[in-house]
Amino acid sequence: MSNSAAQSAASVTAAAKKSPRAKLTLLPLIAATYFVVAGGPYGLEDIVQKTGYRATLVILLLTPLLWSIPTAMMVSELATSIPEEGGFYIWVRRGLGPFWGYQETWLTLAGSVFEMALYPNLFVDYIGRLAPPLVAGHRGLALGFGMIALCALWNLVGSRAVGQGSVFLNIALLSPFAALIGLALFHAHPGLPLAAPLHHADLLGGILIAMWNYMGWDNMSTVAGEVENPQRTYSRTMLGAVILVIATYLSPVAAVARTGLDPNAWVTGGWVDVGRFFGGEALAIAITVAAVIGSIGTFGGLMMSFTRLPSVMAADGFLPKIFTRESSRNGTPWVSVIACAAFWALCFPLGFEHSLLLDILLSGLSVLLEFAALAALRIREPRMERPYRVPGGLFGAIGIGVPPLALMIAGVVRNSREAVGHTSELAIGGAIIAAGIAFYYFSLLFRPRSPA
Repeated sequence: MSNSAAQSAASVTAAAKKSPRAKLTLLPLIAATYFVVAGGPYGLEDIVQKTGYRATLVILLLTPLLWSIPTAMMVSELATSIPEEGGFYIWVRRGLGPFWGYQETWLTLAGSVFEMALYPNLFVDYIGRLAPPLVAGHRGLALGFGMIALCALWNLVGSRAVGQGSVFLNIALLSPFAALIGLALFHAHPGLPLAAPLHHADLLGGILIAMWNYMGWDNMSTVAGEVENPQRTYSRTMLGAVILVIATYLSPVAAVARTGLDPNAWVTGGWVDVGRFFGGEALAIAITVAAVIGSIGTFGGLMMSFTRLPSVMAADGFLPKIFTRESSRNGTPWVSVIACAAFWALCFPLGFEHSLLLDILLSGLSVLLEFAALAALRIREPRMERPYRVPGGLFGAIGIGVPPLALMIAGVVRNSREAVGHTSELAIGGAIIAAGIAFYYFSLLFRPRSPA
């Protein structure tokens, strides 16, 4: 048995002994996965504006075939075969070696700087829509910090609490959209055209926004040590979450499309205006409140995912050992949770602009490393027990990574001219990637040597 395989077997044994951690069951894990991937149909408005209704519906059906389903299949095989705390970091380290494992985590945590600054800002923006005086002056900052603290406390209670809370938050999030669908169908005028002439037609741009809206399937793998029967639960979670995301994306757009509402009227945050059109001020407020709930649920779910990474990195000697400290009651890596929450709180006031290119570049590269690990493990460990196996042998394991690779290349080419201020986002992404390589070799100077 190789050293990495022996370490993994020891980790599985250790995780199995910590019975309080293995408590996330199927439905809570689906709910948490839904939040970290979708968080509701928010973000689809720009696709409608860029491509019209018919093309949006086609894009929302095709993107899962090219991105979500291959990624979910990859996650299902790796998460059920190697159900360890740390998830994708462990997969890549075991399949490709410690250097690439480090890069996998670096890309994820570096991307979290931009990702996790987004949701407190959205939270404050949506509250401002409901009650502008609440976010005036420094009150907006206080609300954002309060949201981060709330999610940190939620996480400290344990992964089970996050998962179960996500179930109820999902119901609260999606209820206004169920009402919207019913009202839109009631007001439907099928004789009207599905698309008006578009003022800002951009088919590829719409596809790339959809790609971003379908990212995040691997995030819940990092809590595998806290999942009940992960060998069975993860493959079922992927299937359930894929169906839920596709259904909640397609249904409201399809219902509104039947009404003939001008797609040019859709802008970012446009679901509130659509709700007001069909259901008056009450539905507009309900959709706004749902957006606030979505921000909390997504931030809390991502916090649960990301905060396991410093813990396992510390266990491998890449970070100080203090990050491995866990709650004796529920196994939560509390030092990592508090440290990450403090770091994201510092980033929040900077108001990082949401960047499609950086998201696709950093998140996409990390996912491609996971596809590479899937193929590498088929070669290095062909006899490893795989409760779920991507069909087609080695060629199948390699082949399912081709469509995501093609989409990522298209995304980088399409958005290569985006900039933050006067700096190219592609240059920022390149600098982040280069920093990950430098930090890896720097960390080796302080990493304890493993006994021979």
